Amino acid sequence: MTEYEKPYWEKGLLVAGVDEAGRGPLAGPIVACAVILPPFTEAFINTDSKGMTPKEREEAYEIIKAKALAIGTAVVDSSLIDRVGIARANKIAFKRALEDLNHPFHVVISDYLPVEDYLNIPLVKGDRKSLSCACASIVAKVLRDKIMEHYHKLFPQYNFAKHKGYATREHLRAIKEHKESLIHRRSFSPIMQLKLL
Repeated sequence: MTEYEKPYWEKGLLVAGVDEAGRGPLAGPIVACAVILPPFTEAFINTDSKGMTPKEREEAYEIIKAKALAIGTAVVDSSLIDRVGIARANKIAFKRALEDLNHPFHVVISDYLPVEDYLNIPLVKGDRKSLSCACASIVAKVLRDKIMEHYHKLFPQYNFAKHKGYATREHLRAIKEHKESLIHRRSFSPIMQLKLL
């Protein structure tokens, strides 16, 4: 999982991996994370965040925090997503996470989306091909899940702790019954359609 990092590490350059969690849900923020690993870090995970159980993600999260030279995070809320669209919000989140690193780096490996203003390698399924990207994916997912668990306490009627805002049958029923909350993405088609019923 370090084949994309190694050519840069061999030149003495630092790589920042960046990824997000929460692109698809109907509620809550998109959370991005950027991670800089020390050069020649051996792969200590072999999958992205989606291939892990919550417990495995939490364990990996602690290892990443201990190993990383720097971790940057960014949260873009549902109101901004509604204003600019999910693709633009995703790019904003990536940039903010990279700026939050407060550490020099030379190249960015991003999951799928290109990142402007940086030497950048956008990889399809980057979180499965790049260790830096996979680490960013895990941190973003752990942080977003914690945010959604917090929102569950504020809006228990939607059961965010279970589905994390994704469009499950249970969630769609709850929106139909209770209408959308302050953290729902009103521009997303399932919510727009439910409002027309």
